[in-house]
Amino acid sequence: MVAKDHRAAQGGNGGAAQARRISLLGRDFPMPRSRRLRIVIGALLVVLGMFGFLPVLGFWMIPLGILVLSYEFATVRRWRRRFELWWAERRGRRRARRRR
Repeated sequence: MVAKDHRAAQGGNGGAAQARRISLLGRDFPMPRSRRLRIVIGALLVVLGMFGFLPVLGFWMIPLGILVLSYEFATVRRWRRRFELWWAERRGRRRARRRR
């Protein structure tokens, strides 16, 4: 999962920023412009993801909720970045073992 912040440059649109987007698995998904709505969506994804054993809901909702919340809170953003670095390091070690 990679989160990208696509914002408009201070150009011809009067300095108004475009809607933020999340890039996930090679696709871009727009996020709501309202900060409150992004926080509510992220929190709901995390909370409802904890009921992943139920039909329709799933544990996949937890990382997605954390990804959405990482746009709003520096602490969550740091957790996500640490996880991404840890995951990349782990994959690198695993690939190195396979090459031996």
